[in-house]
Amino acid sequence: MADSPTDKPKRKPEILARRSVARSRLFHVEEIDLRFSNGVETCYERLVGSGRGAVIIVPMQADGSVLLIREYAAGTDRYELGLPKGLVEQEEDLLAAANREIMEEIGFGANRLEILGALTVAPGYMSHTTHVILAQDLYAKRVPGDEPETIEVVPWPLQNLTKLLLCEDCTEARSIAALFMAREKLMG
Repeated sequence: MADSPTDKPKRKPEILARRSVARSRLFHVEEIDLRFSNGVETCYERLVGSGRGAVIIVPMQADGSVLLIREYAAGTDRYELGLPKGLVEQEEDLLAAANREIMEEIGFGANRLEILGALTVAPGYMSHTTHVILAQDLYAKRVPGDEPETIEVVPWPLQNLTKLLLCEDCTEARSIAALFMAREKLMG
């Protein structure tokens, strides 16, 4: 385990029961009855992920600019500026998924792909993990994707990351965290 600020790991609660309470095309809501090490029992609800997770890709051009995308986000009902991302398909490894996603969304593949880490969003009630992938040595290649409209590609100098954070349409936490992770990696 990476350096952790905790003195010692806590014992996880015992799962007493699980129940599926709702399911849609995208989401599975589960209730879990838990017993904590101090004897307290409680019920939690959580969104259960697919298990394969997702990738978010930081595609870097040779000039030091990152290729962002602007696409419609139904959750906020607006166009959002962020990084290419998508679910990992069945039997697909993380780097292959990342390369496929950038070919679909920005029209480039990468000769060099590197896993930088993993992110969770709201881990108190979501089991979904997004893997951050740095993509370098890009080459032009577009493959068909599942997007309902053409995605706008926006090159942005990574050195101007602070200015990007001032843009009102750049608020997606995974994109922001992944950009900082890539900047730290590239700066050595």
